[in-house]
Amino acid sequence: MSRRIILSSGNKHKVSEIKDILKDMPFEVISKDVLGYNDFDVEEDGTTLEENALKKAEELHKLTNGIVIADDTGLFVDALNGAPGVYSARYAGEPTSDKNNRELLLENLKDVPYEKRTAHFKTVIAVVLEDGSKMTAEGSAFGVIGFEEKGKNGFGYDSLFISDDSGKTFAEMTDEEKNKISHRARALQNLKKSLEERI
Repeated sequence: MSRRIILSSGNKHKVSEIKDILKDMPFEVISKDVLGYNDFDVEEDGTTLEENALKKAEELHKLTNGIVIADDTGLFVDALNGAPGVYSARYAGEPTSDKNNRELLLENLKDVPYEKRTAHFKTVIAVVLEDGSKMTAEGSAFGVIGFEEKGKNGFGYDSLFISDDSGKTFAEMTDEEKNKISHRARALQNLKKSLEERI
């Protein structure tokens, strides 16, 4: 019987990305929503991505049997002293809206020239194994914030983040292209190595 990995996210983009990267491992990957925890939510009040990811994983682990994975991602813009950072998902306030977040970011960078619009995405993934032991993995992707949105794929800040690896925004890439170089993909690859050592 394959072991189960339960994702603390109901975000369809995230779920399919994680499934794709872990597909050759002996795990059944399912979203918390499949188990009926659609309303499961944890206040992300940590001051770091790692604190938030661990909190989400630990809380869901109390309700389920299996390996729990939770992640937290931030966009860190150098010209804004690292903002929005850990507050990326709710940068423009509640209720959260990707569109409002992107508009505020562009507004805050309106006088910043291209060469000073450097930024990186960072993802921290926390895992709680069946026995309650924990581990984390992280990954980063570096790039520049564009002056306008480009591309229709992706979510969040993807249409503004021009990747150093490709010269395109994440939203201009196919899922397959993005899954090779994204911050989450890199964190998952690091996680995969750690899991392989443990199973």
